[in-house]
Amino acid sequence: MAGPSDLEGLARAAQDAGKAQAPGRGLPPVHLWNPAHSGEIDIVIRTDGRWVHEGAVISREALVRLFSTVLRKDPDGFHLVTPVEKLRITVEDAPFVAVRVDREGETGGETLTFLTNVGDAVVAGPDHAIRVETAEDGEPRPYLHVRRGLEALIARPVFYELVEMAEARDTPDGRRLGVGSGGAWFALGPA
Repeated sequence: MAGPSDLEGLARAAQDAGKAQAPGRGLPPVHLWNPAHSGEIDIVIRTDGRWVHEGAVISREALVRLFSTVLRKDPDGFHLVTPVEKLRITVEDAPFVAVRVDREGETGGETLTFLTNVGDAVVAGPDHAIRVETAEDGEPRPYLHVRRGLEALIARPVFYELVEMAEARDTPDGRRLGVGSGGAWFALGPA
């Protein structure tokens, strides 16, 4: 298990990896990195989006945002990946939370732009789908694809906004409420 000094080292490595990117190029290419050193670190991303290290909430927003840029989902779980190490972490549900939605455009040509708790702006569409599961208690669990298999749980107030925007359509699964964005339509639930 990694300790506090390992957390600082990981932060330095993640910063260095981010600096290696050309300005305006976006996120580090974690999907291309396969470092020889791997292990795990006691970081948990809670269902509500809080990042916790060894039982204490990571309160530095900039550090959480930095770590979110080197997060990768592999078949064996979630990892923080830099060019020099890959550390497995625990994610209770989705690694991000969609905390806001903005709607632009007219019906049929609208876009829905979501903001996550780590500062990602994501336009829902064919590459960034909205999906809704049903939890054991019968409540909807809505998600938005953010990048490379990483999703954001759509916060309840944001989901309520989507439901208010929704229109009913006949689908092969029956009449459904849904929203359109970026040329795609996403079912939210039964009408």
